[in-house]
Amino acid sequence: MSAQIKKRTSTPVQKKPEYDGDIGTVISTGSTLLDLAISGGRVRGGGLPGGILVEIFGPSGSGKTVLLCEIAGAIQRKKGNIMFFDPEARLNKTFAQMFDLDPDEMDYTTPDTIPEMFKEVRKWEPGEAAINGIMADSLAALSTDMEMDNDDGDKMGMRRPKEFSEQLRKTARILVQKNLLMVCSNQIRDNLDAGPYGVKHKSPGGNAIGFYASLRLRTMGATKIKQKEKVAGKEVTRVVGITTTVEVFKSSVDKPYRTAPVTIIFDYGIDNIRENLVFIKKYTGASTYVLNGEKLAVSLEKAVAIVEEEGLEKELQEETIDVWEIIENKFKSDRKNKKR
Repeated sequence: MSAQIKKRTSTPVQKKPEYDGDIGTVISTGSTLLDLAISGGRVRGGGLPGGILVEIFGPSGSGKTVLLCEIAGAIQRKKGNIMFFDPEARLNKTFAQMFDLDPDEMDYTTPDTIPEMFKEVRKWEPGEAAINGIMADSLAALSTDMEMDNDDGDKMGMRRPKEFSEQLRKTARILVQKNLLMVCSNQIRDNLDAGPYGVKHKSPGGNAIGFYASLRLRTMGATKIKQKEKVAGKEVTRVVGITTTVEVFKSSVDKPYRTAPVTIIFDYGIDNIRENLVFIKKYTGASTYVLNGEKLAVSLEKAVAIVEEEGLEKELQEETIDVWEIIENKFKSDRKNKKR
């Protein structure tokens, strides 16, 4: 039985006067550290605002779909509506339920082409909610009208970037007007025609997606999480998840190039408790896993269990935000504001 953790008694760190003002309702990614990396300098706790296009891009198996579904589930929990585009038809109820995402309560379609998807986005009237969400998993699976009409396909690869550019130009202002949060996943693929000095990896669709996206999140460096168990006296090892780094590659929301570790357990989703415990231990100099200065456990798994058993998730999140803000303030410029 663990010692009871003292409830938070100190006053939470208030939003700094230098903050850029309230950016309205925000949606969590499921990761406190990623929320902070996205907009922690503008709103306490950070998160995703409405009215923007977000691209999550990276190699296969780096957590893009999980992150997209976590965001969709967070929107539904705030009573927002979801339009979910699934060109590869991969979403199933069992997978969706991990993220508290109800497929029966959203507009779900499997579009074939780029124009088909974006026309639906522009026509969508989701009703009143603080933020409604449009999810697309994945852009790389969308075809062009030319590919669908021509057996030879789009030989020169020129039509795809053009269609993305045309459709995004028409759609971007609609997202702002209706305060829609559109989140799209996109793959990074090897560019075999790059040559010795060209770009070695690129995302399908040309430069239009990156240009129109207000926020681009790059998933990279995924490492496997392995678990060992004894079965009939034999040691068995299984890969149970991954830890990936997410970089704010582009941002008009807050500062770019912040990074956050995101741990994904395959049958659970994003493990926010685990990452917050590791963060606090690392940046408070504690020798064990702690919360508000009180020892939880030496073992990370035990510390996670204590937080869940005693309902300390919110306490943990608040301390994570406090520590993150202390670190971030170390890098704040002391320069005077420019004046005319």
